[in-house]
Amino acid sequence: MLYFHFNLSNKNISDLQAELEKSRIKGDLQTTHRITAILAVGSGHDIETVSDIMNISYKTVYHWFKKYLTEGIFGLLNKKKTGRPSKLTKMQRKKLTSLIEAGPEAGGFSGSCWRSPMIQELILQNFKVFYSVKYIAELLQSLGFSYQKAKFVAAKRDEDKRFEWLNDTWKTILKKAIKIKAYLLFGDEASFPQWGTLNYTWAKKGKQPIIKTSGSRRGYKVFGLIDYFTGKFFSKGLQGKFNADSYIAFLQEVLSKTRKHIFLIQDGAPYHKGKKVRSFFEKNKHRLTVYTLPSYSPDFNPIEGLWKKIKEQGTHLKYFPTFDSLISKVNEMLIKFKDASKEILALFGFYTKKSQHYKKI
Repeated sequence: MLYFHFNLSNKNISDLQAELEKSRIKGDLQTTHRITAILAVGSGHDIETVSDIMNISYKTVYHWFKKYLTEGIFGLLNKKKTGRPSKLTKMQRKKLTSLIEAGPEAGGFSGSCWRSPMIQELILQNFKVFYSVKYIAELLQSLGFSYQKAKFVAAKRDEDKRFEWLNDTWKTILKKAIKIKAYLLFGDEASFPQWGTLNYTWAKKGKQPIIKTSGSRRGYKVFGLIDYFTGKFFSKGLQGKFNADSYIAFLQEVLSKTRKHIFLIQDGAPYHKGKKVRSFFEKNKHRLTVYTLPSYSPDFNPIEGLWKKIKEQGTHLKYFPTFDSLISKVNEMLIKFKDASKEILALFGFYTKKSQHYKKI
């Protein structure tokens, strides 16, 4: 075998990588292999090693190398039209769906979410079919997938406790509440900043939308409770801090406005579990039964969806020149949703549908 040392300049590497990306998008497998081989040789690998890794004959890789030396990148390009890619069979499409649902790590990729080039490689590895990156989106849509924004999930989240909550604790709470005709209230807090909140919007390409902001770091805080049975919404605005005293004041106000027993479901915020709040719960246990959601489980609290609606309709992409203007807008939204029981009841769909199918990971 012939061994030699070959270096690529930074410009050569940049040009080759740019052409490699184009060939991937076009679905041109031959050009992709040729450029990959040249980049590998240029990074210090000998031709024999490259041919072994790529499962291509030594003579073929050497021929590509000579073409690049004599003709440059043009010598590596596929002169023939690639044509329409081969189709996956019905069984292959079914298997591909399973592979995608299993996640990138199960398929030997790094990262937790799929990107189109990764799907392209997955199909090539498993079915020897090479689709262009542009076609991948069309294929995935036909398989029932959609392009979505990922979300973070706390690594410390305990799936066993989440499973226990939905399949045991929640069912017990629901039966007890029905039996004594109590309120079943999910509670949470939200903060609305005066500097505003951003969201996606339409704009001309290359012209990013601009929203004025006061720059003030103040925020208007709100306690909230929503009832599982009626969609009733209790709320209280706060210009101070979320703490034991303000939480107790809110709950006292709710107790004064109701007669039925209350089953309160709250998250694990520190002041929800402090000595002062626990003492309050004990003194009012004849009216109040308290349960705490599993840690790191905001998706189990339907009122999170209400806060999202209020921000979308009230504060996203809005300018609040004064703190009072922010308070006025948030209070307007709170009043609106006090009369929106149907919308609030719809937020409990998780507990009426999804919880029936929840399984431990």
